[in-house]
Amino acid sequence: MIKVTVFKNEDNLITGFKVLGHAGYAEKGEDVVCAAVSALVINTVNSLDSLTSDRFDIKQDENEGLIEFHMAEPVSSDGNLLLNSLAIGLKQIAEEYTDKYIRIEQMKTR
Repeated sequence: MIKVTVFKNEDNLITGFKVLGHAGYAEKGEDVVCAAVSALVINTVNSLDSLTSDRFDIKQDENEGLIEFHMAEPVSSDGNLLLNSLAIGLKQIAEEYTDKYIRIEQMKTR
């Protein structure tokens, strides 16, 4: 199962996320849930890097299915839009494929 944690601050702005695990929906290379989550996450990180001046820290481990992302400074308006778009996309995948394959939780940060 893919476990997603979305980190939000006291203003309800996304400050980061953590994606861990593999969906187990199908064999490696055929797993549409993993592919969809990976595409959304990678596109969001690349978009933040290319389209904003936001600074962030990222840690990844392909074998564990880990991507941990945290803003290094307050998120810009454009960055906030991109991160909210990611959250919407992940939520839609979770609704389509149930929490047997992907589970999303939110965590408040300071």
